[in-house]
Amino acid sequence: MTRFLIALILFLSPPAALAKAVMCDQAAATAARESGVPVEVLRALTRTETGRRMDGALRPWPWTVNMEGEGRWFDNRAEAMAFVERRRSRGARSFDIGCFQINHMWHGQHFASIEAMFDPLTNARYAARFLNEIRAERVGPRPDWVRIAGAYHSRTPRYAEKYRKRFAEILARAGTERVVAVVAKAREPLFGPRASSLAAPLAAAGPGAAPGGVALSALRRAGSLFSIPSAPGG
Repeated sequence: MTRFLIALILFLSPPAALAKAVMCDQAAATAARESGVPVEVLRALTRTETGRRMDGALRPWPWTVNMEGEGRWFDNRAEAMAFVERRRSRGARSFDIGCFQINHMWHGQHFASIEAMFDPLTNARYAARFLNEIRAERVGPRPDWVRIAGAYHSRTPRYAEKYRKRFAEILARAGTERVVAVVAKAREPLFGPRASSLAAPLAAAGPGAAPGGVALSALRRAGSLFSIPSAPGG
């Protein structure tokens, strides 16, 4: 095998970590096609929730857990699930899971299992539908995705404002940060920045509504606006 061919194989074969990082972007692309939410919005959102610096850019990470305000990145789903189960056995109840940091306390009832919540595509579909629910609340000729992202995170103005600023920064840099081609199922470019998930309270959906919310703390209540079946993937 020539040196050129070896170099080409190495170039076309992404490192294992980068191959995992692309999973959230692949899920975002699918959820965008299905929901109509712009793919750049979903990709910016997953970086705001789970991104970490990798290969010179901010990448999302599917095996992310925010357990009661402490964010952690794990090498694989099994490790992330084991951590969650250990903490649950000690009484932990509020924790955010996966590419889009769906909160188990409020939204776990909409998924078949914790493992299903970690699935990147299931996680992304849930986030996309939630964004569309928020979008439907806001009348206007064009959706303001920065404000929608702030509401996704929190209905409390001071939390939403802080989140909007970070999300807007990430969204703005999406077209300027170095693009890395990855040979993977979706074959789509990646881009980044990010901040760890804050607590995200949501307004109650109304009398009798089931509690729900995305990336929110145990200190606030929220309303589940929709349900979504679990889907294979990841």
